Amino acid sequence: MSKKALSVEPQPTPPVHIDLAAHPITMRLDGGLLAYLSKVAAVFAKDVRAELRGREIFTTMTAFGVLAVLIFGMAFDLRVPRSEMIAPGVLWGVVLFAGVLGLNRSFGAEVDRGTLPSLLLAPVDRSAIYFGKLFANLFFTLATAVVILVVMFFIFDLNLFQPYNLLAVLLGVTGYVGVGTLFAALTANNRARESMLPILLLPVMVPVFVAGVALTAGVLDGKAWEELNQWFGILAAFDAIFIVVAFLLFDLIWEDA
Repeated sequence: MSKKALSVEPQPTPPVHIDLAAHPITMRLDGGLLAYLSKVAAVFAKDVRAELRGREIFTTMTAFGVLAVLIFGMAFDLRVPRSEMIAPGVLWGVVLFAGVLGLNRSFGAEVDRGTLPSLLLAPVDRSAIYFGKLFANLFFTLATAVVILVVMFFIFDLNLFQPYNLLAVLLGVTGYVGVGTLFAALTANNRARESMLPILLLPVMVPVFVAGVALTAGVLDGKAWEELNQWFGILAAFDAIFIVVAFLLFDLIWEDA
């Protein structure tokens, strides 16, 4: 037998085709996280559209915030030598009380319109409803806080649009809304929800209020980051702990719904 007959021509190796769409990680991302985020965004968009039509939440919160700042400004103008002494307490007190009005309407409007059962029967994870409501409430509350800061600039002649103070407002409002959305859901079907919500919520907000007032006062006093970072740590820890707890407990609220 000749050497030519024994020789075997090597066959080219066919290219390996990897279907990324069928990859487990991609499938988990597409079918899990992205789908979950789209449902959160749908709940958020629904609340924003309802607010644009009815103007119940932002208008009420903003009107209360502006009037409260005006009243505090007139009340303390003749008795306090420097507005820096009262501005931190006014800012955080008004934000907390104005926020209660918006949180009450978060689920209260669903009950009044009779849409809460339909929302709970939607084929979504209940936690997606929580985060959608949270982001909607965060959007309205932060917008109200910006209006309050602008009004305080004219009433108290103070520039509170400083980076550290804005970061403090963002962290404080995030924790406030995270817990408030859970309590708003808890009291949604209660006839006395307008009074029950602040009774339940405001005592839990004491760490946020104390840290927020300390941060705003420190910013107005010109303190450095080294003197403020412990208060930022308190706000960040509060946000992380209570939002995770609310995420875990939210589904239990509607077990019998």
